[in-house]
Amino acid sequence: MFVDRSGNHHLSLAELTAMLQPALVEAGASDNVAGILALNCATAERDGSRSHGLYRVSGYIDNLRSGFVNGKAVPVIARPGAAMIRVDACRGYGRPALEAVIPEAIDVCRMAGTCVIAIGNSHHNGPLWLDIEPFADDGLVALTMVASVVAVVPHGARRPVYGTNPMAFAVPRHGRAPLIFDQSSSVMAHGEVGIAAREGRILAEGVGIDAAGNPTRDPKAIMAGGALLPFGGHKGSQIAMMIELLAGAMTGSNFSHQVDWSDYPGACSAHTGQLFILIDPVGASGGSTGFALRVEELLAELAAAGQERFPGERRIAAREKALREGISIEPAVWEDLLSLGAHPPE
Repeated sequence: MFVDRSGNHHLSLAELTAMLQPALVEAGASDNVAGILALNCATAERDGSRSHGLYRVSGYIDNLRSGFVNGKAVPVIARPGAAMIRVDACRGYGRPALEAVIPEAIDVCRMAGTCVIAIGNSHHNGPLWLDIEPFADDGLVALTMVASVVAVVPHGARRPVYGTNPMAFAVPRHGRAPLIFDQSSSVMAHGEVGIAAREGRILAEGVGIDAAGNPTRDPKAIMAGGALLPFGGHKGSQIAMMIELLAGAMTGSNFSHQVDWSDYPGACSAHTGQLFILIDPVGASGGSTGFALRVEELLAELAAAGQERFPGERRIAAREKALREGISIEPAVWEDLLSLGAHPPE
């Protein structure tokens, strides 16, 4: 760790993970769960995903302390079919439940050509691209989606029913990091709205409405009883519906509008479900190398057509910078982490 002239602290991924873990343990997580959550937050921050990095730590802690999330949950795994893995997260966070089945899911996908992972009774607060990157690193195609907390007004409706309901998709590339996109079905992710509110920024037109149903560019008005809008009108609204059905109903979990933390003061977490669809391109396209080369073929055509940037390039650039310079933490954020119980490196 070192501190630059602006007072920013620069830490390695391991240092930041170790710094965050004690605060999560103190809030009620087991050592294993705390380690996974800390690494997830630190990795997201390293890769430039501020809305899902250190910004989320206080939320993890509040949810654990409230008892809404079971920080010591041990997931229960079942195999109801040759290519299906069901996981009951037992009211715990989704990422530890996923970690428990990643090796098995890859093996199933290699044998069957595909694998579906249905994680239910779980809480998800991290970026989805981190959930599917391990599969794409192993040469698989991966799609995941998660139902969220009610925050989005369906197209043509008068009140929110859907969550921001993000989805992420990953494919392996030839000799390069996987191509991954991660996007909400709302115009903007809820975490990004929260950061805008904290920083006093005004949003673009068409992002959300206030508590009275009027269009607003004020993120604080959206957070205080307002709601977000789906991207693309009815098209984004239909994607949000699909995710409710696959990540909520299919996993035996809550829909976004059914999440209720009223008996848990301080809680604010998506107690829903998450679905993964994995495909081994070896059988589907005649060889994993062949598929990866086809990915490059399409990307080359897109570049020739004038597309200058592809999904994930900003994230990879941020990762490379952090590897050179460390993960930079501004003084105000550093003080917030210390107040939450994080332990700075010796």
